[in-house]
Amino acid sequence: MNAGRGGAGRSRGFSLLEMLLVMVLIAATGVLAAGVVGGGFARMELRSHVRDIATQLRFTRARALATGMPQTFSIDPAAHVWQGAEGRSGEVPESLGIRFVGAREVQPAEGVGAIVFFGDGASTGGRVRISRGEAAFDIDVAWLTGGVSVHRAEPLR
Repeated sequence: MNAGRGGAGRSRGFSLLEMLLVMVLIAATGVLAAGVVGGGFARMELRSHVRDIATQLRFTRARALATGMPQTFSIDPAAHVWQGAEGRSGEVPESLGIRFVGAREVQPAEGVGAIVFFGDGASTGGRVRISRGEAAFDIDVAWLTGGVSVHRAEPLR
Protein backbone atom coordinates (compact mmCIF):
# COMPACT_ATOMS: atom_id res chain seq x y z
CA MET A 1 0.00 0.00 0.00
CA ASN A 2 0.94 3.64 -0.45
CA ALA A 3 -0.12 4.91 2.96
CA GLY A 4 3.32 6.42 3.70
CA ARG A 5 3.42 8.55 0.56
CA GLY A 6 0.38 10.65 1.13
CA GLY A 7 -1.07 9.94 -2.30
CA ALA A 8 -3.19 7.07 -3.45
CA GLY A 9 -1.53 5.17 -6.32
CA ARG A 10 0.60 8.02 -7.75
CA SER A 11 4.01 6.83 -8.97
CA ARG A 12 7.15 8.91 -8.81
CA GLY A 13 9.00 10.06 -11.96
CA PHE A 14 8.95 12.74 -14.63
CA SER A 15 6.02 13.59 -16.86
CA LEU A 16 6.32 13.60 -20.64
CA LEU A 17 5.99 17.38 -20.66
CA GLU A 18 8.92 17.76 -18.25
CA MET A 19 11.07 15.45 -20.37
CA LEU A 20 10.25 17.37 -23.56
CA LEU A 21 11.03 20.68 -21.89
CA VAL A 22 14.46 19.42 -20.80
CA MET A 23 15.17 18.09 -24.32
CA VAL A 24 14.23 21.45 -25.89
CA LEU A 25 16.52 23.29 -23.47
CA ILE A 26 19.41 20.94 -24.25
CA ALA A 27 18.87 21.33 -28.00
CA ALA A 28 18.72 25.13 -27.74
CA THR A 29 21.92 25.18 -25.70
CA GLY A 30 23.60 22.97 -28.30
CA VAL A 31 22.61 25.25 -31.18
CA LEU A 32 23.88 28.32 -29.34
CA ALA A 33 27.14 26.58 -28.45
CA ALA A 34 27.63 25.48 -32.06
CA GLY A 35 27.15 29.06 -33.19
CA VAL A 36 29.74 30.37 -30.77
CA VAL A 37 32.31 27.62 -31.40
CA GLY A 38 31.85 27.65 -35.19
CA GLY A 39 32.42 31.38 -35.56
CA GLY A 40 28.89 32.58 -35.07
CA PHE A 41 25.70 32.53 -37.00
CA ALA A 42 27.10 34.88 -39.65
CA ARG A 43 29.75 32.33 -40.59
CA MET A 44 27.13 29.56 -40.59
CA GLU A 45 25.06 31.62 -43.04
CA LEU A 46 28.12 32.17 -45.23
CA ARG A 47 28.95 28.46 -45.33
CA SER A 48 25.33 27.57 -46.04
CA HIS A 49 25.17 29.78 -49.13
CA VAL A 50 28.58 28.61 -50.35
CA ARG A 51 27.39 25.00 -50.12
CA ASP A 52 24.15 25.88 -51.88
CA ILE A 53 25.89 27.52 -54.85
CA ALA A 54 28.45 24.71 -55.11
CA THR A 55 25.62 22.17 -55.08
CA GLN A 56 23.79 24.01 -57.86
CA LEU A 57 26.96 24.19 -59.95
CA ARG A 58 27.40 20.42 -59.55
CA PHE A 59 23.74 19.87 -60.46
CA THR A 60 24.13 22.00 -63.60
CA ARG A 61 27.16 19.93 -64.61
CA ALA A 62 25.27 16.69 -63.93
CA ARG A 63 22.38 17.86 -66.14
CA ALA A 64 24.84 18.65 -68.95
CA LEU A 65 26.32 15.16 -68.66
CA ALA A 66 22.91 13.50 -68.48
CA THR A 67 21.38 15.36 -71.43
CA GLY A 68 24.51 15.79 -73.56
CA MET A 69 23.48 19.43 -74.01
CA PRO A 70 25.24 22.54 -72.69
CA GLN A 71 23.80 23.89 -69.43
CA THR A 72 24.45 27.34 -67.99
CA PHE A 73 24.84 28.53 -64.42
CA SER A 74 24.68 32.32 -64.14
CA ILE A 75 25.16 34.65 -61.21
CA ASP A 76 24.47 38.35 -60.92
CA PRO A 77 26.66 39.79 -58.15
CA ALA A 78 24.89 43.16 -58.16
CA ALA A 79 21.39 41.67 -57.81
CA HIS A 80 22.56 38.83 -55.51
CA VAL A 81 20.75 36.17 -57.55
CA TRP A 82 21.81 33.01 -59.40
CA GLN A 83 20.19 30.69 -61.91
CA GLY A 84 21.09 27.11 -62.75
CA ALA A 85 19.86 24.20 -64.84
CA GLU A 86 16.17 23.37 -65.18
CA GLY A 87 15.09 26.82 -64.02
CA ARG A 88 16.56 26.48 -60.55
CA SER A 89 17.30 29.84 -59.02
CA GLY A 90 18.07 31.45 -55.71
CA GLU A 91 19.15 34.53 -53.85
CA VAL A 92 22.18 35.42 -51.79
CA PRO A 93 21.62 37.80 -48.85
CA GLU A 94 22.79 41.38 -49.30
CA SER A 95 24.99 40.90 -46.23
CA LEU A 96 27.27 38.60 -48.27
CA GLY A 97 29.66 39.84 -50.93
CA ILE A 98 29.82 38.13 -54.34
CA ARG A 99 32.59 38.28 -56.94
CA PHE A 100 32.72 36.33 -60.18
CA VAL A 101 35.64 35.69 -62.49
CA GLY A 102 35.05 33.76 -65.69
CA ALA A 103 34.95 33.76 -69.47
CA ARG A 104 33.65 37.06 -70.80
CA GLU A 105 32.45 35.38 -74.01
CA VAL A 106 29.60 33.56 -72.25
CA GLN A 107 28.33 36.47 -70.14
CA PRO A 108 24.57 36.77 -70.70
CA ALA A 109 24.62 40.49 -69.78
CA GLU A 110 27.00 43.15 -68.54
CA GLY A 111 28.03 42.41 -64.95
CA VAL A 112 26.46 38.94 -64.96
CA GLY A 113 28.79 35.95 -64.78
CA ALA A 114 28.14 32.59 -66.35
CA ILE A 115 29.71 29.15 -66.46
CA VAL A 116 28.67 26.85 -69.28
CA PHE A 117 28.94 23.09 -68.73
CA PHE A 118 29.21 20.96 -71.86
CA GLY A 119 27.85 17.47 -72.53
CA ASP A 120 31.28 15.89 -72.05
CA GLY A 121 31.66 17.40 -68.55
CA ALA A 122 34.04 20.20 -69.52
CA SER A 123 33.14 23.82 -68.83
CA THR A 124 34.13 27.38 -69.52
CA GLY A 125 35.45 27.48 -65.94
CA GLY A 126 35.28 30.26 -63.42
CA ARG A 127 35.34 31.28 -59.79
CA VAL A 128 32.63 32.53 -57.48
CA ARG A 129 33.82 34.19 -54.28
CA ILE A 130 31.32 34.56 -51.45
CA SER A 131 32.47 36.68 -48.51
CA ARG A 132 31.41 38.26 -45.28
CA GLY A 133 33.86 40.63 -43.69
CA GLU A 134 37.27 38.96 -43.59
CA ALA A 135 35.87 35.45 -44.13
CA ALA A 136 35.57 34.30 -47.74
CA PHE A 137 35.25 31.09 -49.72
CA ASP A 138 36.09 30.44 -53.37
CA ILE A 139 34.00 28.06 -55.45
CA ASP A 140 36.20 27.05 -58.38
CA VAL A 141 35.03 25.33 -61.55
CA ALA A 142 37.79 23.69 -63.59
CA TRP A 143 37.47 24.34 -67.31
CA LEU A 144 38.87 20.98 -68.42
CA THR A 145 36.89 18.66 -66.17
CA GLY A 146 34.06 20.90 -64.95
CA GLY A 147 34.86 19.77 -61.41
CA VAL A 148 33.59 22.03 -58.63
CA SER A 149 35.74 22.60 -55.55
CA VAL A 150 35.31 24.83 -52.51
CA HIS A 151 38.11 26.23 -50.39
CA ARG A 152 38.72 29.06 -47.97
CA ALA A 153 39.84 32.13 -49.91
CA GLU A 154 43.15 33.85 -49.39
CA PRO A 155 42.77 37.38 -47.99
CA LEU A 156 42.81 40.09 -50.65
CA ARG A 157 45.91 42.25 -50.65
